[in-house]
Amino acid sequence: MNLNIYDGKIANIDYLDLLMIDIHGNIRHVSLPKNYVSEKVIKEGIGFDASNFGFAKIAKSDMVAVPDMNTAFLEEKEGYKILHVFCDVINPSTGEIFDQYPRNIIKMTKDYLTKNMIAEDLKMLVELEFYVFDTVNYSSGIDHSYYNVESIEGIGESYNTEARFDIKAGYHRLYPEEKYFTFRNAIVDQMQAIGIPVKYHHHEVGASQLEIELDFISIDQVADKVSLTKWIIKSIAQEFDFKVTFMPKPMYKMPGSGMHVHQFMEKGGASIFIGDKIHGLSELALNYLCGILDHSLSGSLLGFTNPSTNSYRRLVPGYEAPISATFAQGSRSAAIRIPGYLKKNSVRIEYRTADASCNIYYALSAMVLAGIDGINKKSDPVKKGYNSDVELEDKIFPIDLRAVLSGLKKDSEYLRVVFPESLINEWIKIKSKEAEYIYNAPTSQEYELYF
Repeated sequence: MNLNIYDGKIANIDYLDLLMIDIHGNIRHVSLPKNYVSEKVIKEGIGFDASNFGFAKIAKSDMVAVPDMNTAFLEEKEGYKILHVFCDVINPSTGEIFDQYPRNIIKMTKDYLTKNMIAEDLKMLVELEFYVFDTVNYSSGIDHSYYNVESIEGIGESYNTEARFDIKAGYHRLYPEEKYFTFRNAIVDQMQAIGIPVKYHHHEVGASQLEIELDFISIDQVADKVSLTKWIIKSIAQEFDFKVTFMPKPMYKMPGSGMHVHQFMEKGGASIFIGDKIHGLSELALNYLCGILDHSLSGSLLGFTNPSTNSYRRLVPGYEAPISATFAQGSRSAAIRIPGYLKKNSVRIEYRTADASCNIYYALSAMVLAGIDGINKKSDPVKKGYNSDVELEDKIFPIDLRAVLSGLKKDSEYLRVVFPESLINEWIKIKSKEAEYIYNAPTSQEYELYF
């Protein structure tokens, strides 16, 4: 993989590659040869069928993808120069933006934030955890169901004969014990080459579990950067002949992979989350985090931040993933952590429950809207009893996808200032089908217990 910043010269490319986001948050693309690229194409875009991207059906599903040239970057791939660019999507019959499209949702979320004079910007730092395997096999059918994974770090029959570190003791391991240092370096090199800021990378707790932590990015750009990061990780993995997964819980009783989101709001270039209240937070910051916890407790927010059945293999009582409406300083068991190592002038909050099976655009937008709802209602997390560094039994989140979707049906008013009703309904429909598929299938563990 060879990525670079775009030099602004269309004449030097072979293909213009238009990147679009489907309802699940996956990047899709269509490629235009240089001879077809014109100022008209760049200004007016090209048509495509949005119904094939999973969005709710509307009378006319033809949409227009318009290149956002501010996102353009170059790739040299097998002798070709490709100019990749994210697209905005508009409805040609109305001339307005397509209100279900993920990039439009996050832009409308920032507009809602700024037009209501709440803040001028919201910065987010996203931590991506993921597993890397040497081999992966899985299959399911009427008569069978299985998976097996193997890793050079001691997972699987092919690799468990040599002495390794304990498979749950990988945190910050140093090479040569850890095997993926060069792999992570290659990923970060490509991220930085196209302007994705990186704070650091390291080995995570589980064998073959890694983390790359981005630096702070504005709300309207962060989802694009995270989407590109996942694409880069998968592309570099293919070059190394590795298999990568962002599943929250790919292995039984192994550490789960989360997607922690640090965040704070700004006005005049300064954080408005800093204050003289508990843990050095402002009253606005407390209101904001209370909104996030309120809508997590209802299940509504989790419908977008933890939208897979596999999310709830990770969100299990007594394990490492935070599952109750709590906030605390320096506690990794709290759903919202206030990092204890920060100086007072850089205080922020970190939501630790989310995972990367989400559509990052919808998840971050829903998180911000939940926080804004807390601000509008002046919600007090201390009065609600959320101030705790331990799991609270009476404040446990729903930990089943069906229960979460039920919560989303009942508690979606705060989302509707940005999310169209058609999108929320379609999301519930899609995720309900996934839940039905998984919960109707017997598992290997059930055979062990009941056969």
